[in-house]
Amino acid sequence: MNTTTIVKNPVITAWSALSPFGTGREAFTEGLLAGRTTSRELDKELWAGPDAEACLVPEFTAASALGRKGTRSMDRATGLAVATVGRLLDDQDQGREIATGEHAALVLGTTTGSAQSMMDFTRDSLTGERPYLVDPSRFPNTVMNCAAGQCAIWHQLRGPNATVAGGRVAGLHALNYARRLLISGRADTALCGAVEEYSAARSWLDRTGRDDAPVLGEGCAMLQLEQSGDDSASRALAEVRAVEFGAYGDDCTAALAACVRRALDRAGVSVADLWAVAPCGTAGPGESVALREVLGDLSAFRAPDLSPIGDTAGAASAMQITAVLALASGDAAASGRAALITAVDEGVVGCAVLGIA
Repeated sequence: MNTTTIVKNPVITAWSALSPFGTGREAFTEGLLAGRTTSRELDKELWAGPDAEACLVPEFTAASALGRKGTRSMDRATGLAVATVGRLLDDQDQGREIATGEHAALVLGTTTGSAQSMMDFTRDSLTGERPYLVDPSRFPNTVMNCAAGQCAIWHQLRGPNATVAGGRVAGLHALNYARRLLISGRADTALCGAVEEYSAARSWLDRTGRDDAPVLGEGCAMLQLEQSGDDSASRALAEVRAVEFGAYGDDCTAALAACVRRALDRAGVSVADLWAVAPCGTAGPGESVALREVLGDLSAFRAPDLSPIGDTAGAASAMQITAVLALASGDAAASGRAALITAVDEGVVGCAVLGIA
């Protein structure tokens, strides 16, 4: 006898963010709705890069957010990720009961981890005094999965733990990885998102060979995904209906258009069903051309504006998802509709379709 297993899409049941708007979900939502500018002049004694200004998480240090114990050698990216996961767990009733333990996974997207930690450690290995040359306590920061590992250690997440590098598409890669963990039964709950730190090293890397580089931002956005069922239904904010990716050579237009069409088809969503469209906005004209080709007039959809927090690079697509959820929480027209999130980086495109609860 043949049997058919119906696989339900996972649902997003909670989210939080540390961003230039501030710490936590409420600060992010308030800043987004107000369109509040976050760029500020940099103190050159603290930030010895080429930038005159940047969009930083206000007053953030790992020690101030997490306490002095265990944070002496923690880099900024790790501190942002650990603090965001903590806020996500603590800002909901029974958050730690639901999303920690043996069956709780974590997937974190990034660009390269902490570029500053890598460069500092390499420099010390060449210039430090013998016999030790380097501070061994700082070596873990040079490994790309340091932030994800520290999140698991701090918050008792003992399920699968993964880091995905993907630049501006990293948040979508993390979402897809977490979705697959839930669908395959590898985890009951998955925390997923992406992080990007601001640093002098990142500033130099971004500015090299570019005259039009945007103001840089930083932050971390995290989502809580659960298997769809009776337990999660009352807390569901959105259903993850589809996540798709593609590759391109010189122009992202055709690849992104095809990617969006596949995602809408897989999700069973028509253009008329869409309530919001959240493009990354840093891919040049190719992204908007592709979206107009598939969707028509983009002014018909709500679109969160994340330009006030600068270019958050590896955290960008995760920020786009949380921005959609923030807008949906205050818009009755969003209920029962769908949202499209798109991201583009060098050679890669991605998109996700969410069904708003």
